[in-house]
Amino acid sequence: MKLKIALLGGDGIGPEVLAQSVKCLRAVEETFSHRFEYQEAPVGAIAMTSTGKPLPDETLELCRESNAILFGAIGALEYDNNPDAKVRPEQGLLKLRKELGLFASIRPIKTFPSLIGNSPLKKNIIANTDLVIFRELTGGIYFGRKTLSADGSVASDLCQYSEQEISRIAHLAFKAAKKRRKKLTLVDKANVLESSRLWRKTVTEIGKSYPEVEMQSLFIDNAAVQMMMDPRQFDIILTDNMFGDILSDQGSVIIGSTGLLPSASVGAENAMFEPFHGSYPQAKAKNIANPVASILSMAMMLQHFGLDEEANAVMVAVHKSFVKKVVTPDVLGSSKYGTDYVGDYISGNIVDSDENLNLNDENIWLGKSTII
Repeated sequence: MKLKIALLGGDGIGPEVLAQSVKCLRAVEETFSHRFEYQEAPVGAIAMTSTGKPLPDETLELCRESNAILFGAIGALEYDNNPDAKVRPEQGLLKLRKELGLFASIRPIKTFPSLIGNSPLKKNIIANTDLVIFRELTGGIYFGRKTLSADGSVASDLCQYSEQEISRIAHLAFKAAKKRRKKLTLVDKANVLESSRLWRKTVTEIGKSYPEVEMQSLFIDNAAVQMMMDPRQFDIILTDNMFGDILSDQGSVIIGSTGLLPSASVGAENAMFEPFHGSYPQAKAKNIANPVASILSMAMMLQHFGLDEEANAVMVAVHKSFVKKVVTPDVLGSSKYGTDYVGDYISGNIVDSDENLNLNDENIWLGKSTII
């Protein structure tokens, strides 16, 4: 297979972890006889330094022309420490999602048996957790009209959704549920918010078209509690932009590190794959950043294009690194290995072998399809 892939390293540790994903992707190329074309482009704070824009026109055009985007991270301390900045690196990511129509964020949260001790939660609570969050990504309060009074004392953010915005991601989530354990949980705040009442009405109606899928609805406050008390009860979680952002953060607590969480952002024509963690500027250039989330995101990209054997080969290599404790400092308290070494180890263990691919499905994140 031939693919053109845009590489957007961004800020902080983004370029470092993305480099390890590309390293592993080149191993996939060599092992499975594929041909991938790579082209880099700036985004975020680094792009603002050179062009004055967090998303340069040339970067956006490259993304439109590419089959997929591998994204690093975005954000810089100088902007984190200046909340009054009119233009911020994060606006580049929001604009990229909007311009490319990346309306669905897909975030798998699954515990690995060999890393279960890394979570602050008890083993009997989180063992065998396997859920996927479908977060609406281009609507809601993050994109609504924002106002600030002249004296700066009153502010507002509009949370607005249409039936069309809700239905397109709802169908993706129900289709994913059909391929998994056939259970979907809608998370909203329908007892208070009119936008949530529209979500509940629309999703409930769509659910009638998927009679094999059991649907339940939870308010966001209850859902947050339930995720900490018994995350194993969930299969597919469907929710809006802001609530999905919050619940995804909780997912990193369940598995013990944001450095282990991948994600995909998909639309009708474009797809982007990025680690869940932020730019972590304090770790920049220290060779301590965890590349696994970025590598797992790359594996989701392979699955997106139907390259399931290749994706599983990457997953087996990642799992082996866990078993052998070849991990970065955020995992298991180890300080023996750095970003580059972990990337080298995983890429060096990506092989085309039925024996190596024959692992119990509980160890393979991508054993059940989450990408439509």
